[in-house]
Amino acid sequence: MSSGPDAGRAGSQAADGQRLFVGGEWVEPDGGHYAVIDPATEETVGWAPEASREQVRAAAASAREAFGPWSRTPAGERAAVLGRAADIIRGQLVPYAELAQAESGATTGTARGMQVGVGAARFRRYATVEPGEWAIAPQVNEAGPFGRAAVMGALAVRQPVGVVTCITSYNNPWANPAGKIAPALAMGNTVVVKPAPQDPLSVYRMAEALEAAGVPRGVVNVVNGQSVAVGETAVDAPDVDMVSFTGSTAVGQRIAEVCGRAMKRQLMELGGKGAALVFDDADLASAVSGIGTTFSFYSGQICTAPTRVLAQRGIHDRLVEQLAAYARVLKVGDPRLPDTVVGPVISAAHRERVESYVELGRKEGAVVVAGGERPSSGPGFLVAPTVLADCRPEMRVVREEIFGPVVVVVPFDDEEEGIALANDSDYGLIDYVWSADVARAFRVARRLRAGGVGVNTVGRNMEAPFGGFKKSGVGRDVGSYALHAYSEVQAIVWPG
Repeated sequence: MSSGPDAGRAGSQAADGQRLFVGGEWVEPDGGHYAVIDPATEETVGWAPEASREQVRAAAASAREAFGPWSRTPAGERAAVLGRAADIIRGQLVPYAELAQAESGATTGTARGMQVGVGAARFRRYATVEPGEWAIAPQVNEAGPFGRAAVMGALAVRQPVGVVTCITSYNNPWANPAGKIAPALAMGNTVVVKPAPQDPLSVYRMAEALEAAGVPRGVVNVVNGQSVAVGETAVDAPDVDMVSFTGSTAVGQRIAEVCGRAMKRQLMELGGKGAALVFDDADLASAVSGIGTTFSFYSGQICTAPTRVLAQRGIHDRLVEQLAAYARVLKVGDPRLPDTVVGPVISAAHRERVESYVELGRKEGAVVVAGGERPSSGPGFLVAPTVLADCRPEMRVVREEIFGPVVVVVPFDDEEEGIALANDSDYGLIDYVWSADVARAFRVARRLRAGGVGVNTVGRNMEAPFGGFKKSGVGRDVGSYALHAYSEVQAIVWPG
C-alpha cells in the first residue's frame, strides 16, 4: 500500500498522459488521451484519459467487489482513511491549487480556499461520523399477528446504498467531488467517479491522496472522457446502485430517466436562476456586494449565484447604477495575478454561449448598463461582468440559466409581486432577500419556492441542507444530510 502523499503519483501518469484509476490500479485508457486546456492561457495543461465503456463497467465491477468488505469495515476505520486523506490534501494545497487553477481558470484565492481548501475540509468533516442507529420508542400493538396485544421494540439503522456513481461539475474540481466521495465512503459505500471532461486532472490527484491514505483497492475508482458514452455507462452499469450528479437540469433529466427504469437512487444538484429580492429599505451596499459575487465567484459559473435581481421600484434606479459601477471596476484577466477578481470562463464555446445570451438580451429589449463587450483580444476566455437592466419576466435572459458573469434586473412594486416574480421560475435552488425589516425578510423567505434562502447574505452554513425545489434538483446533501443521502434506513423490529 502507498505510504506518502506522492506515493501514487509516479504510477498515475505516464509520460504521455494521465492514467485511469480502476480497482486500485493505474491503467492506460483504451481511448487514448485528449488535451486539457488552461482557460486563461489557452495552453495545454495536461493530457486526460478517454475511457472505454468496458473500462467504466470494470470500474463499477471493482466497486461492487469492494463494497462488501468496505461496508463491513468499522466506521472509525473508514473515518481514519478520510482523515489521513484530508491531511495529505492540506499538505499539498499549493501544488493542487495550481493545477486546479490551470484547469478551471479560478483565481488564486478561489483555487486555494474554495476549491482545494474546501475539498480538504469536507474529507475532514466526514472523518467524524455520527452514530448510524437510533432507538425508536416501544409501541403497543393491540392486536398482533397472533391475536393478542404485544409490545414491539424497534431500531432504525442507516445502511450504505452500495456502489455510487459520482458525476461532478467543472466549476469546482475539488469541493464538488469531495462533497460526494467523502460522505459516500464514510457511510460504507464504494464509488465510481466520473469527473467533468474540462478539468478532470485534479480528481486524479484526489484519488492519489486517498490511495496514499490507505483506501482499499476498488473502493474508489476514477474514469473519465469526453465521450457521452463514458457518462452513460457510469449511470446505467448494472453494478451501480445510485447516481450523485451535479450539472445541468437537461442532463440531470436524462440521468433520472435511466435511474428510474432501474430503480437506482438519485441525488441531483442541478441548475439555478437565483432570485435576489431587494426591498426599498435594504442596505444597498450589502446587496450590491452580495449580488456582485455573481461576477467574482467562478466568473458566474455557479448555480447558486444571485443572477436574477428583483428590485423594488423605490431603489431600482440606484441599485442598477451601483451594480453597474461595481461591475466596471472589477479587474478581469489572468487569474494568477493578485489583483484579478474575475478570471475566464471554462472554454471558448462557453464564452460564446454567454455572449450569445447578452446579445439575445439586447434583442429582447434589455439595456446593457455594464459589460457586454469582450474585455480583451489576448489569450483567455474572458467575459466582462455584465448588468442587463429594463428586463421583463418573460425574457429568456431572465428565465434561463446563463452560467456566466451576467446579472439581469427586473423591477417590482410590492411584496406580493416580488414573491410572485421570484417563484415564477422553473428553478428553485437558492434565493436571496435583502431588507432592513428582518421580520419581513423571514416572512418572504418562507414563501419562496427554493431549497435555500439567504437573508441579507450570500454566505452558506455548510451544515445546512443543500438542494433544490422544482427543476433544481432531487434530494439534499452537505453536513449530516449528505450522510442521509448516501444511506438507506433499515428498521429492525422485535417483541419487547
